Amino acid sequence: MKGFAQTNSKAIYHIMAIAVAAIWGTTFISSKILIQEGLSPAEIMLLRFAVAYIGIALFTREKWWCDSWKDELLMVALGISGGSLYFLLENTALVYTQASNVAIIIAATPLLTTLAIDLISRQERVKRSIYYYSIISLLGVALVVFNGKFILKLNPIGDMLTLGASLMWVIYSIIILKVQDRYSSAMISRKIFFYGVLTLLPYFAFEPLDITWQLLCKPVVMGNLIFLGVLASLVCYVAWNMVIGKLGAINSTNYLYLNPIVALITSYIVLDERITVLAIIGTVMILAGVALSQRKEIGKKGQNEQINSN
Repeated sequence: MKGFAQTNSKAIYHIMAIAVAAIWGTTFISSKILIQEGLSPAEIMLLRFAVAYIGIALFTREKWWCDSWKDELLMVALGISGGSLYFLLENTALVYTQASNVAIIIAATPLLTTLAIDLISRQERVKRSIYYYSIISLLGVALVVFNGKFILKLNPIGDMLTLGASLMWVIYSIIILKVQDRYSSAMISRKIFFYGVLTLLPYFAFEPLDITWQLLCKPVVMGNLIFLGVLASLVCYVAWNMVIGKLGAINSTNYLYLNPIVALITSYIVLDERITVLAIIGTVMILAGVALSQRKEIGKKGQNEQINSN
């Protein structure tokens, strides 16, 4: 019975991972609406992280400083890799290359995370089958992103910027594994928001802020900023850091393959974009790859916990 309860507790974190991936899959649409209203990508990131920081600072009573300067520097690195530099690289890449290129390269993040942990950090044990399932999901992502329009134009600058963004998230995932045993998810997330905002500020020396109260008070702008700041940032970052702590970076990031599926459905509902047969096939491939990788992991953990309980 104890082993069964522990397995069920793990299932909760898998559900949390799916929920976070689903919410993050809708942020592209929300950001697109804000850009159409006149906000720049950097301004959107600044505002959403500022809202998230204020929210988490008001409702948590965590200590303000880490136990050592080394840990504090790791928090700075998290704010950069999972915040300022990640978003700047990804959004700047859209200026130089197609959105489909960006989506495909960013979708390779789970595979790159697996490679980095397997070959460099060795923080988790990696089975060969994980690579196969990851490739199936990645091919599915390609079909979903292209959605029947196979147009791929390589652009070295834009594609390298996107790859840089993907590598930032890999670094973020690895660092989280180093600090999640010593600090709560709420404290880590608060630090990420703070240092994400702080390290983004120098960017505005080159591109001055152009935000007015009239713009911020528009219902569509305020609503989307609250969604991005409170739900997609505050709630999702706290939940995601908890998920990585319980499931590991590899199993957690594999759920990010679900992002394009949610983005596809949201685009169909909100932007009236069409869904093709190829996109549906790609969706099935993504779901199959994620389900196969997680099924083996859940089964293995369940068996181990059952043995330990006996």
